[in-house]
Amino acid sequence: MLRHFFTASDNSLIAVRDTRGGGRREMNWYPALMLVWTFFLFAVPLYDAAGAFPHWLWPTLASYPVFLWLYFRAYYRDRRQIVWSVLGIAALGFALTPFNGGAQNYLVYASSFLAFLGGTRQVLRNVALLLGLYTAEWLALGFPAVYLIDVVVISLAIAVMNLNFLRKWERDAELKLSHDEVRRLAALAERERIGRDLHDLLGHTLSLITLKSELAHKLFERDPAAAKREIAEVERVAREALAQVRRAVTGIRAAGLAAELAAAKLLLESHGVAFQYALADVALPVEVETALAMTLREAATNAQRHAAAHRVIVRLDAADGQLVLRVEDDGRGGAIVPGNGLTGMRERLAAIGAELRIESERGRGTRLRVTLPLPPMPAQTLALNRVPSGVG
Repeated sequence: MLRHFFTASDNSLIAVRDTRGGGRREMNWYPALMLVWTFFLFAVPLYDAAGAFPHWLWPTLASYPVFLWLYFRAYYRDRRQIVWSVLGIAALGFALTPFNGGAQNYLVYASSFLAFLGGTRQVLRNVALLLGLYTAEWLALGFPAVYLIDVVVISLAIAVMNLNFLRKWERDAELKLSHDEVRRLAALAERERIGRDLHDLLGHTLSLITLKSELAHKLFERDPAAAKREIAEVERVAREALAQVRRAVTGIRAAGLAAELAAAKLLLESHGVAFQYALADVALPVEVETALAMTLREAATNAQRHAAAHRVIVRLDAADGQLVLRVEDDGRGGAIVPGNGLTGMRERLAAIGAELRIESERGRGTRLRVTLPLPPMPAQTLALNRVPSGVG
């Protein structure tokens, strides 16, 4: 039963805090860590003037299990039910204050959860209303007004902090959806192109096969040798068409550089990082383009998460029998700690015979260079797509 209680619903605050996506989460240590502030619930009456709260202990001990139940329910149940936890925690604060001035602590927790109920103005209005009612009770009990400053300031600060956290999570979720949409549209466009190519290819090829088959049928009685040559030609055309179809369909499974460039531009510029690129106009085998696209994705993600950069530059050059991909940023730089992403990048590049080199100096950014042999083919460099510095 306890395990079930600490299994988070999909729309819970624990699910919101986990930026990896949706799904049900097991117990998270963050809520338990935040309970450290309930120390003041017991410290205030102990260190207050002697005799100020003579009967604080038993009411406080009785309220604490109820608070814990409401507190964890606010974290692990659906966010639409937080309002009941907020009302319950606030009621505990109002009821306990005559016995224990440290019950202010309950109002701080109630205010922190209010941040997840409604828009910014509504949240601030509700927090102000809650604190106003508590102020009226505090003064009616004859307690010094100066001791209200802490609860008012801390409650407002935590409510605003949680508001900012929630808005950031919402922006990140929208950004992820935008990235997924960019990749989906790029894949859809590629499928449509392949569909058109297949239509043109098969339409012509099947018409040719039909004509040659009819001709072979007519020649079968009069000239068996000619009919045999036509049938052999039909076989050759069919095999060539099959090979072309396989090459075209293979492209569906490829991760394209164009889609990853669009996703990288969206990711970086949404975080205030200017992005520019220049690509050599060169046809790439599917496996090569996929490996380079995945490398670009990992490099852009690392730049956004860790580099604190203002600008990222991507170049793909083809010259002297080599293909070179460069990704550079002007971020903080420093020692590179190998992780799963970097290891996977090296393995993908090694599979296509590419060499990966990363240089990162503290305060001078990071430079990633991928080099691999390129079959001789014409290449033309496109103009640099410049983005003004600081565009967000």
